[in-house]
Formats: sequence, C-alpha cells, structure tokens
Amino acid sequence: MYLGLDLGTSGLRAILTDGEGAVLGVAEAHYPNPHPHRGWSEQDPADWISACETCVAELRAAHGAAFAALRGIGLSGQMHGATLIDAQDRVLRPAILWNDTRSAAEAAAFDADPMLREVSANIVFPGFTAPKLAWVAKHEPEVFAQVAKVLLPKDYLRLWLTGEYVSDMSDAAGTTWLDVGKRDWSQAALDATGMRRDQMPELVEGSAPGGMLRTALASDWGVQGSVVVAGGGGDNAAAACGAGCFAEGMGFVSLGTSGVLLAARDSFAPAPESAVHTFCHAVPDRWYQMGVILSATDSLNWLARAVNSEPGKLAQALPDRASGPGDLLFLPYLSGERTPHNSAKLRGAFVGLDVAQGSEALTQAVMEGVAYALRDSWEALKSTGATLDSVLAVGGGARSRLWLETIASTLNLPLSLPASGEFGAALGAARLAICADTRADPADVMTAPEVAEVIEPDRDHVAAYEAGYQRYAALYPALAADAERAA
Repeated sequence: MYLGLDLGTSGLRAILTDGEGAVLGVAEAHYPNPHPHRGWSEQDPADWISACETCVAELRAAHGAAFAALRGIGLSGQMHGATLIDAQDRVLRPAILWNDTRSAAEAAAFDADPMLREVSANIVFPGFTAPKLAWVAKHEPEVFAQVAKVLLPKDYLRLWLTGEYVSDMSDAAGTTWLDVGKRDWSQAALDATGMRRDQMPELVEGSAPGGMLRTALASDWGVQGSVVVAGGGGDNAAAACGAGCFAEGMGFVSLGTSGVLLAARDSFAPAPESAVHTFCHAVPDRWYQMGVILSATDSLNWLARAVNSEPGKLAQALPDRASGPGDLLFLPYLSGERTPHNSAKLRGAFVGLDVAQGSEALTQAVMEGVAYALRDSWEALKSTGATLDSVLAVGGGARSRLWLETIASTLNLPLSLPASGEFGAALGAARLAICADTRADPADVMTAPEVAEVIEPDRDHVAAYEAGYQRYAALYPALAADAERAA
C-alpha cells in the first residue's frame, strides 16, 4: 500500500492506494493561512504535522489492515515556502508562503543579476524562496543568524516523517538556488544570495527514495515493515504525475487557489524573460513550463467574502453554459501577478460597473477575468516554443461547467475532463512512492486518467472572447502605472 500526501495552502490531502494506484481511501485536514500584514502570507509548520496526524488517523480507522501494509509515502507540496529551522530542528518563525510578496525589493535586486536568471532559468519572483531569506536577513537578523536549514513545506513534513533533510529537483527548482538545467544546487547562486550549501537539503529525483519512515512513527501507525519516503514533488509537478503529463504537447489547466497552465517539455528550454516558470519535472530527464496567475479560485473566494456569500452559491446563480463575455471586466491581480507581468505591486480592478449590475455580473466577470489571465499565460508559453494538444482541466474551479467553457473558448483549446476519481497531486505523490519502492519506470506507473468528456471551444463565441481578452489586455498599462504611483 502507498500513501500520497499533498500539503496545500489551505489543507493537507492524503490518499491511500494499492500497488496499481487504485485509491482505497481519502482524508483531508485544513489549517489557517494568516495574513498579518499587507502582502504577507504565513503558516505555522506545526499545523502541517497536526493535519498529517489527523489524516493518518482517519485512514487507519477506515482501512486499518491495508494501512498496516504500507510500503511507501510520496510527498507533494506548495512550492517556494521558506521554513527556517535551527541546529536543533526548531522552527525559527512562521513559514513564509509562495503567495507572500513582502520580498519584492529583494527579488528585484536579485533579478538584476543576469547570472541568477541564467542559472535558475527563471525570473527571481518575490514568491520564490531566495528573496524571502534576504528579507529575513535584513528585517529579522537575529532569526537569520540561527538558520541551519531552509526547507520547503513538504520537506519539513519529510523531516518529521524521516529525520532527514531532503528535497527533490522539482520543488527545489522554485527557490532560485537550483541550476535547473544541471539539476543541482548552484554554488554561484548561493554565493550571490548570501546562503551556504550546508543550509540546503540533499537533492534526489522525485521518483527516488528520499528517506525512510522513522521506526517510532511506523510503530505508532501500526505499520508492519519498512516504509520508503519518495523524493516527491512540487504541487504542480506531482499533479502532472497524477495526470500523466510527461510528453511534449501534454499539459493541464488548474483552477485552484492560484491558476496554472502547464506544458510538459521533453528538453530544457528556458525563457525567463517571458515570466514563464521553467522547472525540473518530478521524474528524471524531464522538465515542464507553466504560466501562473496568483488568484484563480481565490478571486471567487474574495468576491464571496465581499458580498457575504459563498463561492458555490455565486457560481450556482449563473447559467450552466457560457454564451459569450459580459461587458464588465475584472482583472484578478488581488495579490500582484506572476505570468506575464512579474509585479508584486499590481492590484486588481473591476472596469465597466453599472448601477443595474448585481452579484451575478460580478461573478461572471471574475470567471472571465481568470480566463483572460490564463490566456496571458498561454501567449507567454507559446513564446517559449511550448505546444499544447491535450489539456486536462483540474482543480476545484473545474467543477463549474460555465468556467470551463469560458476558458476553452478564451484559450481556443479543447479541455479534457477526467472521469471521476483521483488524478491530482496526492495521486501523483502516491505514484512517486510506488516508483521509489518498486523502481518501476514512471512512464508505466503515471498513466493519464480516463477522459469523460472534451469541451471544445465554442466557435460561435471564440471571436467575442478574443475581443474581450483584447479589452482586458489593454487595461494593464493603466493598472501598472497606478501601482507604481501607489508604491
């Protein structure tokens, strides 16, 4: 049996599978995500451990005999987070998360060094890990002086599981410290950002062993034999493993807290100037590229809070099918934006509000604004040479048929809807555990899910969504100028 753990921004999802990857059980536990100041986003790593204990207890209660036969654990997690520990493995401060933008000035300073873009294959975004450490060094020097190790969120969970300091190539690729082409820590990048190699964890491929479950923990869990903990992957790389996205032309669009348009790549083809992320895949000799928007379903969550409703109720109030864009435009830059603008200062806007409009018009505009932002990412991906023939739609927002039809017509790409079942990052993590335990070829384990339906672009409305996108794109310069004035 194999356990996949996906450590997300809002909670941890755990699935128990057999050796064929068939899901036997699922458990979830949630935790808070405090925002103590403007642009800040933090979490207490102790909450991650508690969530894992809750999920394991639930799976053991429901599937005791199967859980006792556990052979491997795979880890997936939110990328870029800085979990700082001292020489005694004590957490020094709340973890600074991927959507925290406090280190914008430090990121800009690092990004001005051409070597860092060349080595890391990416713009140095404020959300990445290296600028977070520079911020800590400047504003919390007493904390920085005690940092013995910097761990990504899932790798702090690994430390609790195994006692080992280990990360994988895909997650490490989002730190700015990894040479993404060579798949190893870059001494030049570490030197340029004031860090040391001994502060970094050991690196393994995501499908390789990355530690063994501690004997005491295995005993507490009632596990009979030894349990390998796979290297695992950053959340999007693990999701690609769950969706079987490995080859050129394959990819997915994810509507989660953030929005992602991902394209698998057979070779290393960086283009940092596009603000597209180029990262190592969670399996050897593969990479992937993706455009990222910071507020996808989070935009709908924000609107629900603003109008004292719930995201599901807002979505249900709209028609089931898309029939062309509305006049109201929404730009979803609630926390800044990554692809293609690379701006922590940028903020969102509604444009074209009318006294006759209500919450339905606002909701439709939010969905269309997210679709237009994903179109920005698609244009950026195409500029790198990436292609997409098959695009799987995943994430919580994929439950809205209207949203998916809007995205299909805005991107002018067909979207494949997987049949019911698991196919996300938690399954990808479990599949990585299978590979780490059995040494199976990832291509044999990480197959694509069965497709239930393909949503084609609506040829009657593609031109209208194209016009809507052009209106949307034309508004960016004004918002960017306003963000500079506000700063």
